[in-house]
Amino acid sequence: MSIESSVAVNHPDQPFAELSPDVVLDAAERLGLECDGRLFALNSYENRVYQVGSLPLGMHVLKFYRPGRWSDAQIIEEHTFTQELAQAELPVAAPLVFDGQTLLWHQGLRYAVFPRMSARAVELDARGSLELIGRTLGRIHAIGARSRFACRPALSIERLGWSARETLLDSALLDDSLLEKYAEVSEALLEAVETALKRIGPLSQIRLHGDCHLGNILWNEQGPVFVDLDDCMSGPRIQDLWMFLSGSPEDRRSQWAELVLGYRQFHEIDDFEKELIEPLRTLRMVHHAAWIAARWGDPAFPRAFPWFSSPRFWQEHLSDLWQQLTEIS
Repeated sequence: MSIESSVAVNHPDQPFAELSPDVVLDAAERLGLECDGRLFALNSYENRVYQVGSLPLGMHVLKFYRPGRWSDAQIIEEHTFTQELAQAELPVAAPLVFDGQTLLWHQGLRYAVFPRMSARAVELDARGSLELIGRTLGRIHAIGARSRFACRPALSIERLGWSARETLLDSALLDDSLLEKYAEVSEALLEAVETALKRIGPLSQIRLHGDCHLGNILWNEQGPVFVDLDDCMSGPRIQDLWMFLSGSPEDRRSQWAELVLGYRQFHEIDDFEKELIEPLRTLRMVHHAAWIAARWGDPAFPRAFPWFSSPRFWQEHLSDLWQQLTEIS
């Protein structure tokens, strides 16, 4: 029986139930990291991530992967991509190597060890921040375009849209009184996305960070530091750019101009790719709700998203989906 299936059978909804502080410290010490007792849980829902103090090596980050989500090959491909970026002196958190391996096992769970990145939260309003982010993403994409993923998934409407929709329709969290309305608007919305994607034409497929939001970026003296490539994928370049655009249309135009000013110093992108922003936003909205629903049995999710099971949230979510339909149609 595989590591993933043995955990899933015992704890189908709570795969980290046995991940106690002692287990985390044991996982670090078996690698030769002499722990000093400092142990801090970091914000993470899909996986479990801990900051561990080690003498005389300072702080390390241990990331335990959710069983069954990615195959070993997919995780190793993520690690390889991250190491490729780090070797090019890009500011990313790359996994450390132990006995030639980055993907490690302890008590039925897979994990990796990362250096602690000394950085602070991003301040997008600071002068030049978006240009620096664009410049760094341009460098990342220039390397991402050199080769292709063999195992990691591609951004697709089937994976992030239709499959996510089915997950939510099968969930008990959606009130029966709203089920038909959700089925109607989500179907119309995803059909509109399909039409928009066909109109735009074939999408570029390069290796991407994949989940490039502010929570996955830190800031140090040199600029942005990109962390957590757990959702790296193949897809269009704009996927790693559009989440930095917000506010009024005028604000977004200004932000886009600053981003691409930096980005185009290292990689190419056409303005027509902005037409993908609303379709991609739609897929993220549908997929994010389905992701929470699929993980609801994990105690971390009701604690982190207590509003998710309330009728008010679903009414507002439906309203947002209808509004998004007008944006795309």
